[in-house]
Amino acid sequence: MSTTTAPNSAGVAPTAAAAPPHKARERGRRGPALTVASHGLLIVASMIALFPVAWLVFLSLGPDKDDYLHPGKIWGKMSLDNYSFVLQHTNFFDWLKSSMIVSFGTTIIGVMIAATTGYAVSRMRFAGYRKFMWILLITQMFPVAVLMVPMYQILSELQLVDSYLGLILIYCSTAVPYCAWLLKGYFDTIPFEIDEAGRVDGLTPFGTFTRLILPLARPGLAVAGFYSFITAFGEVAFATTFMLDDSKYTLAVGLQSFVSEHDAQRNLMAATAVLIAIPVSAFFYLVQKNLVTGLTAGGTKG
Repeated sequence: MSTTTAPNSAGVAPTAAAAPPHKARERGRRGPALTVASHGLLIVASMIALFPVAWLVFLSLGPDKDDYLHPGKIWGKMSLDNYSFVLQHTNFFDWLKSSMIVSFGTTIIGVMIAATTGYAVSRMRFAGYRKFMWILLITQMFPVAVLMVPMYQILSELQLVDSYLGLILIYCSTAVPYCAWLLKGYFDTIPFEIDEAGRVDGLTPFGTFTRLILPLARPGLAVAGFYSFITAFGEVAFATTFMLDDSKYTLAVGLQSFVSEHDAQRNLMAATAVLIAIPVSAFFYLVQKNLVTGLTAGGTKG
């Protein structure tokens, strides 16, 4: 006597028990292998970036000028003698003063000019405003060697050679064009309705710019200020040409004083380089909160 299986009410033969559904990976989450690989890549990249800095600090602790040829011998005789010599027997503090005056002067004057220029081109449609921005870019095409002679002649006629103001104006000619383009792109991201609201409240165009637009453009101003500061702080060619008094040398130029025709005191150069990096690092720390925002926001519109 045989038995048969009756079909179910839906007319479909019974099947094996359904497998549990596969849990889909949440969107945006990475697998463990990819996470480990990305973290390993970031660690390697960080080590590559930090190695030159760590190597410079290590060489600065070697007391002899030829220790860089045998770095392994530095471990047994590390000292801070190089830093003591630089701070006590050179014009380091005069160089630091000159660098601070020139760098902050370039930052303040350059950002002010660039901000007003970028705002005018972003908001006002005067004749030739597009060509004006391209002219600013064209000024960056000429190498330093070509600009050196005419700039020196201009500063000589204005009696600004070997003066902080003359060097600040030279650096502004380099920093302002780039910063104007940068801030123009950032001002384009600020709604025009804010300017209209300022005019409705009775503000002048300059009042709208200073009281409404500039506070909103703080990240862009931070980037422009950082670029202007770095440009003036690390420049060598113009500072060497236009500053004649060794007490007015900037840090970048003073660093060259350790290099002579037959001798290069690399241990002192390394110690000075470490000391030079401290003001730049401090300035970066002050603006780093707005730095990334300012770098990315200006590219969204323009």
